[in-house]
Amino acid sequence: MRIMATASALTVATLLSVGTAEAKGCIKGAIIGGLAGHYLAERGVVGAVAGCLTGRALANRRARREIEYGSRVQPRGAGYATPQAYPRRDYRY
Repeated sequence: MRIMATASALTVATLLSVGTAEAKGCIKGAIIGGLAGHYLAERGVVGAVAGCLTGRALANRRARREIEYGSRVQPRGAGYATPQAYPRRDYRY
């Protein structure tokens, strides 16, 4: 009985202390890594952990790229020169 009470108290304390998790890329990577690890080396758990870490790293890289690209792009005419309209093309001969 004491073991059951200790286990349930530990479970409740763990569930109350858990916050939100950022799992972008981790779930998909864990599924793919787990399947690959299971079929290739009979180590599904190791493959799932490696897949989760790899998926998370790729998601972070993709997010970093989007932030950097957005901060570098300037609207048309924001440079040093005076803004010009598109040149008129005249294709008459």
